[in-house]
Amino acid sequence: MNKVDLSIIILSYNTKKLTLETIASLEENYPEEMASGSYEVIVVDNASSDGSAEALKEYKSKTNIESFHIVANHTNIGFGAGNNKGLSHVKGNYVLFLNPDTVVHPKTLIYMLHFMNEHPEAGAATCKLELPSGGMDEACHRGFPTPWNAFCHFSGLEKMFPKSRLFSGYLQGWKDLRNIHEVDAVAGAFLLVRREIGEKIGWWDEDYFFYGEDLQFCYDIGKIGSKIYYVPDVSILHYGGVTSGIKKTSQDITTADNERRRRVQGYRFDAMRIFYKKNYANRYPKFVSWLVFQGINFLNHENLAKLKSV
Repeated sequence: MNKVDLSIIILSYNTKKLTLETIASLEENYPEEMASGSYEVIVVDNASSDGSAEALKEYKSKTNIESFHIVANHTNIGFGAGNNKGLSHVKGNYVLFLNPDTVVHPKTLIYMLHFMNEHPEAGAATCKLELPSGGMDEACHRGFPTPWNAFCHFSGLEKMFPKSRLFSGYLQGWKDLRNIHEVDAVAGAFLLVRREIGEKIGWWDEDYFFYGEDLQFCYDIGKIGSKIYYVPDVSILHYGGVTSGIKKTSQDITTADNERRRRVQGYRFDAMRIFYKKNYANRYPKFVSWLVFQGINFLNHENLAKLKSV
């Protein structure tokens, strides 16, 4: 087997059909100029109940991917812990964390690998994440949710002034989305990481169950002085929210029922509390922290009320 350049980790949970389509897009679109053995696919299944593990085994028996690993967890251990489970199989210099509701376009992987090779200061990078609607998944281009950034985002100030440095700190809308540039944080749906950087930060923080862990991952990369880039020259399709069921973009194909949606909303707001406590609690006065947690509680209540009315 040839030297492995890229290890691709896909974490699945009740997304059997989409997971297989994601893997197929890798197999079909991985550049012909690179040997098939130069990449490996590692699928971690978080105890799906839709027959994912069996379908993956069948796919493995037929695939042309030389290195194909399946890790079947006995319980759903969450996003961060699930991705960490796949790391024991990693042999590549780069690790791509890829969601199971994505389609990788031709040339995207080779372009991103070339970019990382040519930019040694980059600890991680993402391509453009396109939604089925044709728009961009905003999560692939973010600042950090400081109290001010979060307030502007949730209050609507950011939407009113999307190009303002003052009010658009979370989505960083003043930056030119047509050109490559540095960002604070990207989405875990397509997160290409230099292996040595991942090892330095200890990979995924397992205190997060679902949501927020990609922000923490990027925050930890920044703490060691490494950079993260947004590379819009290439893209993937990202349905978004298929597992969680809380995003409008994937309501027609989500596998989540209302109970899972409620649980996911809980995880989402728990992640906000965890991120603030880990990274900001000691940097702001106590009254600011009190306001932050009151705001999170209010948003949690509002979102749960909306789910109950559906």
